[in-house]
Amino acid sequence: MDDELFRDRTDAGRRLAERLLKYESRGTVVFAIPRGGVPVGFEVARRLKAQFDIVIPRKIPIPWSPEAGFGAITADGTMVLNEHMVRSLGLEEEEIEQAAEEVRWEIVRRTKEYRGDRPPPDVEGRPVILVDDGLASGYTMLAAIESLRKHSPSSIVVAVPVASSGAARIVSPKADKLVALVVSHRLPFAVASFYMKWRDLTDEDVLIYLKQAEDAGMMRDT
Repeated sequence: MDDELFRDRTDAGRRLAERLLKYESRGTVVFAIPRGGVPVGFEVARRLKAQFDIVIPRKIPIPWSPEAGFGAITADGTMVLNEHMVRSLGLEEEEIEQAAEEVRWEIVRRTKEYRGDRPPPDVEGRPVILVDDGLASGYTMLAAIESLRKHSPSSIVVAVPVASSGAARIVSPKADKLVALVVSHRLPFAVASFYMKWRDLTDEDVLIYLKQAEDAGMMRDT
């Protein structure tokens, strides 16, 4: 399983959708995590005839080492921390709050850019599928799960082409179901290494996918 490769995110989304056919035409809402999760989620939603939208959790960077994160937060302030890392770094509550708030405002800005004035879908009583192009640490996905739980969906399925074994271990108990085509024990772990074609996506790429979804009626209530 560790050696399985996806051609690109579109290929990964199509293959992932085949594992999710039980959610077709059930009022399902597919939420993709930008940026990389959007092409994957788009293919899943299209195959399942599901409503498509986005949710934006982002890592909270370590102040003196911003490439690394100690947790994640969403636009509504839902925050998940790697408590072990917080303790080992000796972060004070004020440092955590300041770093988290800076990230939250960036999420609010990006959400506005992506969604405009369109309200998020009503997920109460409906199955939700959360999609990304892969899980490395799993903390951004945990924040997305907790944020969406507040809106009482009937279930939350996390669906990804690939996950590290560590991320699968922490995400699986928090979701109603985890679907990962590959769960890798490889160290060091990098999502990109499971794709033959990989590039970092831009906001413009995300907007193109959202426009395609809107034109196809995928962003309206199903």
